[in-house]
Amino acid sequence: MAKPNQSAGRRSPRVRLALRLLLLILTPLLVAFLLAAQLGDFDPVPFPAGFDSPEIAAVYKNHRAVLGKESERLGDGLLPGPEDLAYDAKEGFIYTGCNDGWIRRFRPAEKGFQDWAYVGGRPLGVALSPDGSIVVAEAYKGLLKVNEDGKVNLLTDEAEGLKFKLTDGVDVSSDGLIYFTDASHKYDIEDHVLEFLEGRPNGRLISFDPSNNQTTVLARDLYFANGVAVSPDQLSLIFCESSLRRCSRYFIKGEKKGEIDKFVENLPGYPDNIKYDGEGQYWIGLSGGRSKLWDLILKYPLLRKFLMILSKLVSLPPPKEGGVVSVNLEGRLKALYSDRDLPSVTCGLKVGKHLYLGSISKGYILRIDLLKFEADK
Repeated sequence: MAKPNQSAGRRSPRVRLALRLLLLILTPLLVAFLLAAQLGDFDPVPFPAGFDSPEIAAVYKNHRAVLGKESERLGDGLLPGPEDLAYDAKEGFIYTGCNDGWIRRFRPAEKGFQDWAYVGGRPLGVALSPDGSIVVAEAYKGLLKVNEDGKVNLLTDEAEGLKFKLTDGVDVSSDGLIYFTDASHKYDIEDHVLEFLEGRPNGRLISFDPSNNQTTVLARDLYFANGVAVSPDQLSLIFCESSLRRCSRYFIKGEKKGEIDKFVENLPGYPDNIKYDGEGQYWIGLSGGRSKLWDLILKYPLLRKFLMILSKLVSLPPPKEGGVVSVNLEGRLKALYSDRDLPSVTCGLKVGKHLYLGSISKGYILRIDLLKFEADK
């Protein structure tokens, strides 16, 4: 009787080595495939030519004040993510929307904060209407109006058959017309990084007329459409495109009605909200500063895709510190205020001698005395 072949159930060392090598090769590929599947239809493309042009310099020297030490924290721990700010000069209140769905308000001379109106979701842009109400760009629901008694009404949530996915910045003209942005008709706020990194123009600038409830798209194909501010002469408005580090002027009246001109480009960071201070200057919050690392990331679509796959396992590299810039009515950059402790400034609101800074991630509003931190020539 023949003896059984004892080596039949064994693999040779060469075969075992080949299987191990195959496993080493296939495992990361399989993981990458599974992670890539989670990105859905995320498909980054090159940004327009010139998006990475050198940043412009401020007329005044970059003023890197030690804001974290010398400034004042308002509502520390009571204001989760006070992203945008609006000032009611008549009543003396500053309003802000927080990431717990509350619109809160306070008077600068007082220390108390009021839970004024609950709108739910994630309120982003806030603006005062001539009738005393507050208009809110709520990321998920759309454009809301909060009456003086705190009652919340939905104004609009779609345009041209497309639902708003990321209602963002807002302002109201003196005649009551509302101008706002939908940062993306593809990605919501949970995936706003995908909108930023994809490099596709999914944003829109929109108007809403309360007199007839008409929603009108003014401009399409915008790159992460963000803050909006009506000009003091009420003839135009300035809107920001975060991805391209620029703000443009859209004419709402006059001979150039419907046209778009350049306003300020190649900012030293990514613009968020923009506010006019009534004194000849716009203040633009920079949610992050420009850096060589992020310039490299944004330059190459394949790198952006790989980065998003990698982000499922590790955190994305943090942006450089943000800040706030002042720009005159002609779009000339006047001064930059920034600090290492301010990576996510989303709004700069000037009231009197103070500048109030909002943030999408901090738990407070930062107040700066501009008489102490006036930029030097």
